[in-house]
Amino acid sequence: MEAWTLHWLEASGGLADIRADLIRNFEAAYATISKLIPPPRLDVIVQRLAGETIPEMGIVGRAYRGTLFAMTVDPDNPNLGRSLQDGALHRQIVHEVHHCLRMAGPGYGWTLGEALVSEGLAGQFVRSLIDSEPEPWENAISSEALRTAPIDMKALAATNYDHRSWFYGTGAHPRWLGYTLGYQMVGSWLKTADQIDAATWINVPANTIIMAAAKEGLVSAITEV
Repeated sequence: MEAWTLHWLEASGGLADIRADLIRNFEAAYATISKLIPPPRLDVIVQRLAGETIPEMGIVGRAYRGTLFAMTVDPDNPNLGRSLQDGALHRQIVHEVHHCLRMAGPGYGWTLGEALVSEGLAGQFVRSLIDSEPEPWENAISSEALRTAPIDMKALAATNYDHRSWFYGTGAHPRWLGYTLGYQMVGSWLKTADQIDAATWINVPANTIIMAAAKEGLVSAITEV
């Protein structure tokens, strides 16, 4: 992993017992990214925080900028062991690397539409490289339900949207709505896109995907945003 430097933060709890499994997953993700592009130079924070991960997995990732992301694990979570062995951590790392790649290019985005696209791209990027099924948060709501209540362009253009409500379900929206909608939106674009190279996976304009999603009924009107 010549291009990645892992920074182990252990003041909040040691990771010695699972360090080998963590490194193995990072090595697998590095090899996966290498199939498409030379892995970008990254600093990676690896830390242990009790109760601060996805409960169903015992892990959570967060990208901060084009050169930095964090992977948090919770050894007290009974689901962590499975995530270390079944590929879940491998997939999460690839997901966060895509965020870093996009942040270093056009950016994650400031509008709801841009955030939906960035999350959907990261999820579909993982599926493309690993041939994996959608994660639970990418398959939380049926396609039929999403098309029954398509999102409108005004909402997509908003910069003052409630990110936690849209993606984590802390407000009026169902849990993981944003992740599922973004995954489906990018899926609509993939149906019509030609062979996608690395640059396109990273730099495709959010509006290109929004327009494709509108044609499939996930967005209520085709107008510029």
